[in-house]
Amino acid sequence: MSLNELTARELASALKNREVSALEVADAALERADSVGAQVGAFAHLTPDLAREQAAAADKALAAGDAPAFAGVPLPIKDVNQVAGQPFEAGSRVLKGNVAQSTDAAAQLLFDAGTVCIGKTATPEFAFPPYTEPVAGPKARSPWDLTRTAGGSSGGAAAAVAAGIAPVAHASDGGGSIRIPASATGLVGLKPSRGLVSAAPGADGVGLSTQGVITRDVRDTAAFLDVLSEPQPGDPWMRTRPATTYLDACDRAPEGLRIGLLWEPLNVEEIDMHPHSRTAVELTAKTLESLGHHVEIAPRPMNSTDWETFMPLWSTAAAQLAIPDDAVDQLEPLTRWLRELGESYSAADFANAEAGMHTLTRTVVTAWEDFDVILTAALPPGTLRPEDLMKADPAEDFYAQRRFTPWTSVWNMLGAPSIALPVFAGPVGPQWPNGEAVTDDGVVLPFSIMLGAVRIGTDETLLGLAAQLEEALPWRDRQIEVIRRFA
Repeated sequence: MSLNELTARELASALKNREVSALEVADAALERADSVGAQVGAFAHLTPDLAREQAAAADKALAAGDAPAFAGVPLPIKDVNQVAGQPFEAGSRVLKGNVAQSTDAAAQLLFDAGTVCIGKTATPEFAFPPYTEPVAGPKARSPWDLTRTAGGSSGGAAAAVAAGIAPVAHASDGGGSIRIPASATGLVGLKPSRGLVSAAPGADGVGLSTQGVITRDVRDTAAFLDVLSEPQPGDPWMRTRPATTYLDACDRAPEGLRIGLLWEPLNVEEIDMHPHSRTAVELTAKTLESLGHHVEIAPRPMNSTDWETFMPLWSTAAAQLAIPDDAVDQLEPLTRWLRELGESYSAADFANAEAGMHTLTRTVVTAWEDFDVILTAALPPGTLRPEDLMKADPAEDFYAQRRFTPWTSVWNMLGAPSIALPVFAGPVGPQWPNGEAVTDDGVVLPFSIMLGAVRIGTDETLLGLAAQLEEALPWRDRQIEVIRRFA
């Protein structure tokens, strides 16, 4: 097995055993980022000088025998987070040429764990849509099929991991932006519980967004949650700490969990459900039952009208961007529309939406109080082409986004953890979603499920359950097959 097919833990072990040097790994990753990365639109910027500096430090620590856990492991940072001295453009023409003056806490924690930053990954403008097609930078595409989106907003991160450039990539999630691209590219993506990963030195706002990683397996995800879940001064949220570590939780298989199976969308009234998405969910439900868990249909606790009451929370994020008046015209139409919508709300509208979010959380959790975890499809129509989502009218574009991701954002509202797992893959008709759903000559795409905990702070249980499913429904061979296409 080649280096670019290893998990982060496996690569860390090879580095620790001095089977390969950190500088050799960094050079190989940079070379692949330059070639393969360009094909999949993974990187907004490469950072070769920083990578080699960090790799040299990792080699020194490894030789001394006091290296941190992931010394020398390549890990790019999403270009909505800052790394001192490196480009910080957030996929926007407005920030073209901007250089960060400081390093965000999440990036620093990853660096302290020994990882090597090979670049800043591509993101849509200010990380708003669930596709990564910025005017100002690379368009992130799925390595499974380059005509299809790698999702968003962590699309570049997912493309980098799925194409074998790095075994893990930093990501963030304000409405599905870790889980969506992980699903589109056949990877694992966890949105941790609210407050578990600090937003320092920034603010969490109302707590919709959090940070994490995109990986190829559940245990890498857990190991990096151990890295990232360190509190920072002034954090506003309480944290539930694991009994030992999140990685250890993967070896503690939960027993007899109550799983709610949810088919009905929560943010729209109708969706396109690909037959393979249904198969993925049904396969997962049967597997969970075979593992001793209890699966039954979950009620629909909210509807699209309920969801729409929270538009002030989504759109004011765009209104809060510090954009000079003379630069507003440089914003993309979707960002401008969200910004104008956010500016149209009063302070009372925002306060009511925030209070309503907490009220609806009580309603949803009460409706699901007999369940531990909810099971849904991750992306019901599967991985779409950008043109299936991007519309000339920003309002239509936003509605298409909702139909693409009818469940992910609800867990940002709830604050509970949620994870996407690539349990199935199958051929898709060339015309889907505007024609045949399945044909023998169609391209094979991943079809993921999403597990969403009902209660905040139950990340350990969710990771243990995800690890159970990975063992029962392994996906690594499919990931390696995709990586080898870009050899």
